[in-house]
Amino acid sequence: MAKAKVKQRKDNKGRVLQKGESQRKLDGMYIYTYVDPYGKRCYAYSKDLFTLREKEQDLMRAQMDGLDYYVGGHATINMAFDRYMSTKYNLRATTRSNYIYMYDRFVRDEFGNKFLADVKYTDVKLFYYHLLNDKDIAVNTLETIHTVIHPIFDMAVRDDIIRRNPSDGVMAEIKKNSKKNKGIRHALTVEQQKAFMEAVKTFPEYYHWYPLFATLLGTGMRIGECTGLTWKDIDFKKRSISVNHSATYYMRNGTACFGISAPKTEAGVRHIPMMGAVYDALQNEYERQKRDGFCTYELDGYTGFVFSNKLNSLHNPHCVNLAIRRIYEAYNAKEIIDAKREHREPVIIPHFSCHVLRHTFCSRLCESDMNVKVIQEIMGHKNIETTLDIYTEVNFNKKQESLEELANKIDFF
Repeated sequence: MAKAKVKQRKDNKGRVLQKGESQRKLDGMYIYTYVDPYGKRCYAYSKDLFTLREKEQDLMRAQMDGLDYYVGGHATINMAFDRYMSTKYNLRATTRSNYIYMYDRFVRDEFGNKFLADVKYTDVKLFYYHLLNDKDIAVNTLETIHTVIHPIFDMAVRDDIIRRNPSDGVMAEIKKNSKKNKGIRHALTVEQQKAFMEAVKTFPEYYHWYPLFATLLGTGMRIGECTGLTWKDIDFKKRSISVNHSATYYMRNGTACFGISAPKTEAGVRHIPMMGAVYDALQNEYERQKRDGFCTYELDGYTGFVFSNKLNSLHNPHCVNLAIRRIYEAYNAKEIIDAKREHREPVIIPHFSCHVLRHTFCSRLCESDMNVKVIQEIMGHKNIETTLDIYTEVNFNKKQESLEELANKIDFF
């Protein structure tokens, strides 16, 4: 049986009206009927059909953005976060990806469901302690989460949705009272760094990693700055490396991908002199690639990358860290046996990530009593405080070692 045709509603000019649209016969006024987020029937009016449809589009956008809920004080923290992120159009892709990852992992399914206007100072404080104690996250990680949560409430204050930011002062109190350490990165000792580099050079299966690790350890570059390095950035005549971009590895629409971005800060744009070991490693790598072929991978207009993997793509930080782990585990296993046979204490390499190589390089500079401002420029630290923190830690350790040596030489008691 054929279906009966649905009669289309038209205005007095014969134009087909869309769903929710109608026209009053009395005065020709156009009306759009819709239901707001609270379930209340509402109406929009216009004497002109095109103007009415512009209003319809604005209403649809407002509802999609959660504006009605937000202004009405019924928005959840999740809705406010999504709204906040939609305003941050200048964020670097990696920063945006990190914000969303941290929020979705730790906030969205629990704390994020609370109504924005109902959250109090103690609610934020209890949530942070829950993450520290029950989820066992580090204070550093909590600080990252706080940098996402705090501006959400700031935005709501500026929009007159709430009077005060309930997260103000919470992180300061948590850090003051928390018994957890902030998570200090410890540099490798001179013995450990030499042992690691020797393992890379002498283990045949890991030798191809030597140019990358020599560059990381000998320049203090961030991992993205190093993996994004191109041959154009290296001046063998001046023995200098230009750091002017970074290869970032981040999630985009659920898929991991690479991208080129500016260095982490403006101070990150710098020139780093090449030490002899770095110069030799890169010169040898250049000659090898002249013989075997250069990397043909192209990313955001950049080509001629110095370091690439077997798939002719860039190394991602996770794979570099896995390589580090395989190397020190292989070295430690061999070192324990060799030390036992030679009747000595083994030099064990602790677990560390590629960023520790940067920290180690900075520590060696500090130990050499180099000018702090020079160290800051080489490292690309935005704030001198970052450099001073490492400098202070290193010099305290040096003083302690000096006093221990003195105590061994002089019998004070």
